[in-house]
Amino acid sequence: QVQLVESGGGLVQAGGSLRLSCAASGRTIDRYAMGWFRQGPGKEREVVASISWDGGTTWFADSVRGRFTISRDNAKNTVSLQMNDLKPEDTAVYYCAVERTSGWGAPFRHYEYGYLGQGTQVTVSS
Repeated sequence: QVQLVESGGGLVQAGGSLRLSCAASGRTIDRYAMGWFRQGPGKEREVVASISWDGGTTWFADSVRGRFTISRDNAKNTVSLQMNDLKPEDTAVYYCAVERTSGWGAPFRHYEYGYLGQGTQVTVSS
């Protein structure tokens, strides 16, 4: 079973940047796509970014495309989310997740993921 630990959240002003990191343990993730979810106050959890197992394919939700980038380091068993030009509506708990079964591409449906971390809070003030 894989354990995921997110870090890097915090409080930032609108227009600022944060970099989230996720460290995986218990299983290597180098053959699994990874994703980042978020859940804002009163909102459903949503996938905002994902990356294929080899890093060659990425996907972003419309709300973050052009502002967020996702990357991974399979040698270190980590995945990162760089968030730029943050907006108050980006305020949420952010979770990293591992694809349920190894496949191709960058999955963007929540049910394609099998494990989530405990999350890290990101708060963007206006």
